[in-house]
Amino acid sequence: MKHGKSEKSKIIQADKVILATGGKSYSFTGSTGDGYTIAKKLGHTIVDIKPSLVPLEAKEKMLCKKLQGLSLKNVGIKFINNENKKVIYEDFGEMIFTHYGVSGPTILSASAHLQRTKSIEELLKQEKIILSIDLKPALTIEKLDTRILKDFDKFKNKQFKNSLDELLPQKLIETIIELSNIDSNKKVNEITKKERENLVKILKDLKITIKNFRNIEEAIITSGGISTKEINSSTMESKLIKGLYFAGEIIDVDAYTGGFNLQIAYSTGYTAGMN
Repeated sequence: MKHGKSEKSKIIQADKVILATGGKSYSFTGSTGDGYTIAKKLGHTIVDIKPSLVPLEAKEKMLCKKLQGLSLKNVGIKFINNENKKVIYEDFGEMIFTHYGVSGPTILSASAHLQRTKSIEELLKQEKIILSIDLKPALTIEKLDTRILKDFDKFKNKQFKNSLDELLPQKLIETIIELSNIDSNKKVNEITKKERENLVKILKDLKITIKNFRNIEEAIITSGGISTKEINSSTMESKLIKGLYFAGEIIDVDAYTGGFNLQIAYSTGYTAGMN
């Protein structure tokens, strides 16, 4: 330990030591990942360190930048592997657009699932991960079409750009109009059935291509760490070195929300401390 500039490093002898230096996220708090280096030098296996519960970058940066700051509540999200058309993760709740892509509670939880997806780096590189946003999850396609018809009847003499105020947040209207390919100045009573069906499709399936995870500095937690195979789960003692214990995010254990990760820290810290 260092005690000021004038003193040299000291060796402190102890019967037991707990290594609880945290993960690699939020390095400004002092959690810089040094614990992984120490554990590795002591012979432990370190599972790849990755950001988790982290915002996501989108290919459609101009679209996201235009919607920056827009928070959507009660929307449905699906992350789809476009290679095999399988749904990786789906959720309902809140998300937010940022200048680089998407964030918010549902997106952060999704990132943890994405990190567990086989060959995720390659899928992201090939632009195979698609975020599908259902802006009106409470309505079926048929009911949403009926709702739009009702609004169109109400605003039949208005231009299309002035007919969506009761359906969508103001900040989203221009983007939806652009994606629908319907002339914004077109009178509502001139919009065709095919155009209306396309509008419904966009509202139920707004697609964003996910390009990457944000940097680990922006991650709430760190995925990866000291292999759990090398730790006695009932005491948190190293199976390789007697008297060495581990606690918290330095271990390769992470969950889908911040609360669960705090619980992991409390439980492993208590167990290590009691032993």
